[in-house]
Amino acid sequence: MSRSWHEECGVFGVYAPGEDVSRITFFGLHALQHRGQESAGIATTDGKLIHIHTGMGLVSQVFREEHLRRLPGKIAIGHNRYSTSGASKPGNAQPIKGQRRPASEGIALAHNGNLVNTQELRRRLKKPHHFPVETDSQLMALLLCTSPGRDWIERVRHTIPEFRGSYSLVLLTRDSLMGIRDPYGVRPLCLGRLRGGWVLASESCALDHIGSQFVREVEPGELVCIDSRGVTSLMIAQPAKGGRALCMFEFIYFARPDSIINGQLLYPVRQAMGAQLAVEHPVAADLVIGVPDSATAAGIGYAQASGIPFVEGLLKNRYVGRTFIEPDQRIRELGVQLKFNALPEILKGKRVVVVDDSIVRGTTTPRIVALLRRAGAREVHMRVCAPPIRYPCFYGVDMATQGELIAAHKSTPEIATIIGANTLGYLNLDGLIHAVGLPRNIFCLACFTGDYPIPSQPEMERELTAVPRGDREGISIL
Repeated sequence: MSRSWHEECGVFGVYAPGEDVSRITFFGLHALQHRGQESAGIATTDGKLIHIHTGMGLVSQVFREEHLRRLPGKIAIGHNRYSTSGASKPGNAQPIKGQRRPASEGIALAHNGNLVNTQELRRRLKKPHHFPVETDSQLMALLLCTSPGRDWIERVRHTIPEFRGSYSLVLLTRDSLMGIRDPYGVRPLCLGRLRGGWVLASESCALDHIGSQFVREVEPGELVCIDSRGVTSLMIAQPAKGGRALCMFEFIYFARPDSIINGQLLYPVRQAMGAQLAVEHPVAADLVIGVPDSATAAGIGYAQASGIPFVEGLLKNRYVGRTFIEPDQRIRELGVQLKFNALPEILKGKRVVVVDDSIVRGTTTPRIVALLRRAGAREVHMRVCAPPIRYPCFYGVDMATQGELIAAHKSTPEIATIIGANTLGYLNLDGLIHAVGLPRNIFCLACFTGDYPIPSQPEMERELTAVPRGDREGISIL
């Protein structure tokens, strides 16, 4: 049933003496729930001990009032997880607690991203350890806890340049909150002001929900340290090739449309993508619909540019997938109908343009097209905001192997036939860059072009260029 991308995590941190930091973090994570729904966790410190609670499920399933009461302190970090490294199980939920000696020298870490040199980093471990290392995030915590340095800033500055890949981190020590962004800026991280304190979050929408004022984005390669002295900024890492590589899918799909990334509010950017699609792929039609919710803004943009009316011909059940109760076989076979419901009264006899964010494997789009046809649509014309995805991702998006990517081995007319659409049009790469309105050289476009900005380890490349791994549905965060 899953139709899109699995993007790995959302992170949040707050330094606010005198405030209920665990509750603030709870609501911050709630705003970032779209970035991960497998597990959630919060860690706090009262200046002496680190308190932590994690669990499987949504934020609202993991936390109750009694849990928040057991998380005292003036500093907190939180995490929503989708697993891209390591199994989906309680032991891999974050934040991760790491310990040095003495006991007061502990940290908690929450990570959004994916390292591409984990095998190399494992070989660098100099002595036996009892810290669990199943994920790249756990490996990062272990290396930080065993690195030399008189304080955590020194240890971070010593260790972070060894990490290669994508990472936006929030770290909690007994007296400080740190935010770190990888030197390519693959994943977002921003800084906000909250009354007498400070907030770090994957997206600015989380700041809005807790009444925090957006200050700026954390720069690629920057360490932001927040403590009793205020905010200290240090540049601690530089990209190997001197460039940046912000994931374009933050603009197309991952981030919420009310977030600001690289100075751009995403809702009008997605409208511009839809408008550009109308320029590149016009068609005679009666109605435009956007596949909710990620393509709604783009659908509106297509309608405005084409002059074709926009309607809600598909309604989304926003609670599908948010339960631990498995459907029986009869319900499971309904597939996409569990998530979407078409409106025959709106669609019957109509020529419909359907705007979506992407096509990955091409296994779910045919079900959407069939659903619209069963509702009476006379023609279905698919328009896609992303160029054809032909290459796998190594930087934290659980996409698919190259063999699973339909555009890697099928032409656009062939894909149109497979999905059952009358026509299919992808936004081309130049058109996408034009719609976003930012320089091409700041983005990672590897899934479209195969030009990877950060070299990965050979084991990872072999896995993701292998043959398909069974009946797995591409990538999704629901």
